[in-house]
Amino acid sequence: MKLLSYWLDTATPAGDFRRRELPARADVVVVGAGLTGLSTALHLARAGVDVALLEANTVGWGASGRNGGMATPGLAVGFPSAVHRYGATRAVAMFRAYNDAIDTVEDLVAAEEIDCSFERPGRLSLAAKPGHYAAFERAAELMRSLAGQDVTLVPRSALHEEIGSDHYHGAMVDPLGAAVHVGRLTAGLARAAVRRGVSIHERCRVVELAGRDVRTDLGTVRAGRVVVATSGYTGALTPWLRRRIVPVGSFVVVTEPLDGTTVAGLLPNRRVASDSRRLLHYFRITPDNRLLFGGRARFALSDRDSDLRSGRILLRDLTTVFPQLSGVRVDYCWGGLVDMTLDRMVHAGERDGIHYSVGYSGHGVQMATHMGKVMAQVLTGDVSANIWRDLPFRAVPGHFGTPWFLPAAGAFYRFLHAVS
Repeated sequence: MKLLSYWLDTATPAGDFRRRELPARADVVVVGAGLTGLSTALHLARAGVDVALLEANTVGWGASGRNGGMATPGLAVGFPSAVHRYGATRAVAMFRAYNDAIDTVEDLVAAEEIDCSFERPGRLSLAAKPGHYAAFERAAELMRSLAGQDVTLVPRSALHEEIGSDHYHGAMVDPLGAAVHVGRLTAGLARAAVRRGVSIHERCRVVELAGRDVRTDLGTVRAGRVVVATSGYTGALTPWLRRRIVPVGSFVVVTEPLDGTTVAGLLPNRRVASDSRRLLHYFRITPDNRLLFGGRARFALSDRDSDLRSGRILLRDLTTVFPQLSGVRVDYCWGGLVDMTLDRMVHAGERDGIHYSVGYSGHGVQMATHMGKVMAQVLTGDVSANIWRDLPFRAVPGHFGTPWFLPAAGAFYRFLHAVS
């Protein structure tokens, strides 16, 4: 079993950007070469802006290469909750931004001819409890009436048309959900950015933002403007942002390749799937017919020991959902950090001259890519493109560094799942 991301292991890197000489200056310096940073750099370069993209590790190393490869419509908080919080008009605009974000990924893949197995099989949302299916019914009605979103409810009696499991109590299908090989997507975006003149620098850790000087362990770049795109790996470099982001571990296991009959019995429509548990599971079929199964197995950070412990929990849960896979070999196990915020909403704006976009809360494949486009629009003069700009961004009480409160948060979510 490999303790690394299946996506990164099965993608060809865009190049070796570890020993490139830093430019003395750039119109824009982007910190972080995940989907947000890559998309920001690419869209700026398309507009003729000179960009330096700095990455402490390698392209796609963080959350962008460690997720489930799913671009799923719908807000992280759920559409009914967004309507309650923000009112119908604003909630609809936010909801549609997530749909637009999947279109952004699809458009980029087509325009840049990126071979990353992008497809739109639809999203399958599964009710972990009978009451959760009733909530799906209410949400579906709101989405149809307010947002014009065409979703299909699947009662438990018809569930085998969508999934080979008796574990759930019904489902909702959104046809706009997409699947993508994120390792190949990040590499493809990097190649496209380089073609347009972006200067990418790996193993180049930014150690200080001092006015317009971006100081790294390899030298200093004089920047016209700076964009921080570090998501769940935001740290001491930007303490104001760090206090507002909770890095939560999300863990994944991937099975050995499965035969076509087995795959058809698991997810006959090959949809990207997730359930309604508080500590949710998400799963899909990979391009080479493996089952990828992930989730918040534990509220913990990611390291070798944590990934292994979480992988064991996920394997147990996988065979609970799909008992026909008992004894299946697991070829990959890994973890990564999701950037959660108190309100589980996207936050993008400017603070002390630093532009940022963070807070994707498990929807980063499409939202990070889309927000890169949005940040480029903002930096080239269209501030109105950022619909999240005036959303209050509250700090997490008591959070100044390592999130000491994660075990308690995990216990709280397990309690909520038990009683609701």
